[in-house]
Amino acid sequence: MSFRPLPGRTPAALLREAKPLRALLGAALRLDQLQRLLESQLQPAAREHCKVASWREGCLLLIVTDGHWATRLRYQQRRLQRQLQTHEAFAGLTRILFKVQPPVGVTPPRRNSMVLSPAAAESIQATADNVSDPNLRAALERLASHVQAKR
Repeated sequence: MSFRPLPGRTPAALLREAKPLRALLGAALRLDQLQRLLESQLQPAAREHCKVASWREGCLLLIVTDGHWATRLRYQQRRLQRQLQTHEAFAGLTRILFKVQPPVGVTPPRRNSMVLSPAAAESIQATADNVSDPNLRAALERLASHVQAKR
């Protein structure tokens, strides 16, 4: 007995016929519409850092890429809420929540180790030589040891 696969159907046909996929597509289109409305009210610099996650029972949940943008948007929250309420899609908006979620796959920039110029290291070492506190002297000497290598 050989296996015969079912005939293939186009993605458009699947989206029209399968109820779960149709509901998923409808929700995705709705979020896309809400995202466009949100972006029309945000400053251009903030648009790439803020995405609509959900809109339920008067509460709009926004995902923000980092704490800096979340703070900036929280300061503008009342203005943003008033502006969004003017659109029919956000007529019942009662509050906006911000959640920070860094983008997946993007690593934060590596911090460079501290490197001092020879003149700065010499100045710090001179200061360390004149300090009587042994803990402070040791800390200054460690700091002075971060001299930039000559090329």
